[in-house]
Amino acid sequence: MGKAYNELKTHIESVLEDKIRQVKIHDDERSARAGKLDLSLPGLAPRRGARHLIIQTIEEITGIFQRIGFSVVEGPEVETDYYNFEALNIPADHPARDTMDTFYVGVPARAASAELLGGHGDQGQRLLLRTHTSPMQIRTMEKHKPPVRVVVPGKTYRRDNPDASHSFMFHQIEGLAVDFNITFREFKGTMEYFLREFFGPKTRTRFQSSYFPFTEPSVDLAATCGACDGSGCRACKQSGWIELMGAGMVDPAVYGFVGYDAGALSGFAFGMGVERFAMVKYGIDDLQLFFQNDVRFLQQFRR
Repeated sequence: MGKAYNELKTHIESVLEDKIRQVKIHDDERSARAGKLDLSLPGLAPRRGARHLIIQTIEEITGIFQRIGFSVVEGPEVETDYYNFEALNIPADHPARDTMDTFYVGVPARAASAELLGGHGDQGQRLLLRTHTSPMQIRTMEKHKPPVRVVVPGKTYRRDNPDASHSFMFHQIEGLAVDFNITFREFKGTMEYFLREFFGPKTRTRFQSSYFPFTEPSVDLAATCGACDGSGCRACKQSGWIELMGAGMVDPAVYGFVGYDAGALSGFAFGMGVERFAMVKYGIDDLQLFFQNDVRFLQQFRR
C-alpha cells in the first residue's frame, strides 16, 4: 500500500506541475499579445553593490595609521624622473630606471605643468608612470617642515607580465615619518602595532636586514602566517612567515634633496602592496581576481 501511495503522490505532483507550467505559458502569451506588462509576475531583485576589496583594504590600512597621527595624502600617477628616482637616491644606472622595468610617457617634460615639475625644470627630465608612491615622500617634505607623518595610497605601474602574483598595475601605500630624535625603536614599534591591528593581536613580526637606496638601515618585514599561526604550511612554504614589505630608516642623503638638516632629523619609511596584504589576510591565491570584477568573488567581501 505504501508503494502504491507514493506512486500516486508522484503522479499527482507531476501532473500538477505540468498544468501550472501550461497556465503560466498561456498567461505570458496572452500578456504578450495584449502588449501589457503583468505586474503580478515576480520581479528580479537588483544586486546590491559594495566597495571593492582593494578599497576596503586601503581604508583599513590608512585608518590604522590615522589613529596614531598620520595624515593621508595623494599624488600624481604621472611623475618625473627626478621625483621617482633621483631625489630618492636611486642612481642613474639602477635597473629600475630601465625601459624594461618602467613605463615612460612619450611626452616631452616641457609640456608638463610647473606643479608636476616642482620647480626643478625640464632639462633632462623624463615623464613616466610612477613605479611606487614614494615620490610623495619628496613632494611632502618639499612643502612641509618637520614633523611629517604621512601615508600615501595610490596606483603604481611596472612592466610585469600578469600572472597569479604579478600585474603591470597594482596599489601601494607608502609611509613616512620624520621628526627630531626618531629612533629605530619607534619605527619597530609602529610597524608591530600596525601589523597586530591589521592581522590580529597574536601576530608576531620579523625584521631582516636588506637594502633599498632611500633607507639605511633597510629591512624586509615579515609576519607570522595567519593560516598556520607560524607552525608552517603550504601558504608560507613551511617557513611560518609571510614577507610583507620593505622599510627602514630614511637615508640622510634623501634629506639633502629637500633641504632638511640631516644632522638633526631622523625618520623611517615603508612601502606595502595593498593586493599583497589583502591576499594574505583573506587567503586569496590569485592576484588577477582583484581586476576581473567577478561578482561571485567580490560579494564574498561585502560589508
